[in-house]
Amino acid sequence: MTATQEILDFAAAKHVLPDSTRAAALRLLGDTLAGGAAGAVSEEAQAMLAAVRTWGAADEVRLLGLVDRLPAPSAAWFNGFAIHCLEWDAVHEPAVVHVMSTVTAALLASAERMGGCDADAFLTALATGVDIASGMGLAATGGMQFFRPATAGIIGAALAVARLEDLPADKFADILGLAYSQAAGTMQAHVEASIALPLQIANASRAAITAIDLAKVGMNGPHDALDGPFGYFKLFEPGDLTRYTDTIGNRWRIEEVSTKPFPSGRASHGILGAIDDMIRDGSLDPAMVQSVDVAAPPLIHRLVGRPYKTDMTPGYARLCLPFLVPLLLRDGIIDPRCFHSTEFANPDLVKLGSQVTVRIDDNPDQNALAPQKLSITLSDGSRIERVITDNLGSPTAPMSDAQSQSKRDLAHSLARDDCDPRIFDDPLAYATEPQ
Repeated sequence: MTATQEILDFAAAKHVLPDSTRAAALRLLGDTLAGGAAGAVSEEAQAMLAAVRTWGAADEVRLLGLVDRLPAPSAAWFNGFAIHCLEWDAVHEPAVVHVMSTVTAALLASAERMGGCDADAFLTALATGVDIASGMGLAATGGMQFFRPATAGIIGAALAVARLEDLPADKFADILGLAYSQAAGTMQAHVEASIALPLQIANASRAAITAIDLAKVGMNGPHDALDGPFGYFKLFEPGDLTRYTDTIGNRWRIEEVSTKPFPSGRASHGILGAIDDMIRDGSLDPAMVQSVDVAAPPLIHRLVGRPYKTDMTPGYARLCLPFLVPLLLRDGIIDPRCFHSTEFANPDLVKLGSQVTVRIDDNPDQNALAPQKLSITLSDGSRIERVITDNLGSPTAPMSDAQSQSKRDLAHSLARDDCDPRIFDDPLAYATEPQ
């Protein structure tokens, strides 16, 4: 049996989620919907919505956090964008894939156009799609060139929707191929901190729905889409699919997914989490910080080591440690409402931001997020040093109940007053019982 066939069999198999897996899926669904409701009202999302409205006027599916409705593919697009645009969405760190974003956005559209669905079927489809998207990243053997959350995410999302909509198992190979044929998104958007980053998630979410609809009308896709001569692991990035399929089904990868306490790039969370812990336990007085030095793997420098710029965009700021560190030291929180031109030009933030240095260490792993070395110089000449091995929100360093509640409260304060309260109070009912 080929590795691709093992993935297809896993996607279509009958699964009963262990209690711990179901709990992880439910927790991450709530986290994803809360962040998406906050992202839906961002300036970027509202601007993008104006374009999406031109694609069709049917009122088939809700937009996350809003009262608007759009056709299912367009709703999946908007919801994927909203979930990712604040950089607050969960990520499988070893895979370097925001696995919840595309899969959740596509499943929300699917469940609603079906008129609702069984709660356990939804969670199982979610866990299955997340597993496959994670596995695609785990199979990679090189650094990212294409934007893996979109290129791997579309595969997991399409097969998750195929499962939820109960398509025949013999259609799954076509669905995978049709999804792959629409895969897109490069790391150039990340290099430039362009708003095209969440657009790539949005495109993958919509394309997952499109792959299902094409398969339903009998269109076929390439069947050797992953390992073929022009398949995923030949064109998008090098990889060995058996790195995933040799253990597929032995454990649920959704239990390995990390949540993000801060609305910023995941690569910033090791440093921000360490600083936040020191502020909370009283070992660091933010007013005494003179400079911050970070020695980190190449991926950290590449993703969030960009220099401070007073004319940066919100997307750039979310991926800029020299802005995020001063903001956290000043406010004790990373509030998306601070991502605007007035704050970017704030002289106090500019001054400290110029003293935040991110250096590349000698780690050869192009996908590593740790370890990182943090050195803080204080105004009295003393120095605080920390070695960071786990990012806050990871399975090995989970957010506390208080931290999780703080994130939900901040997201709720950002969301529209008229958004469906079930997003925050009963996320599973919101997803599976459309009104």
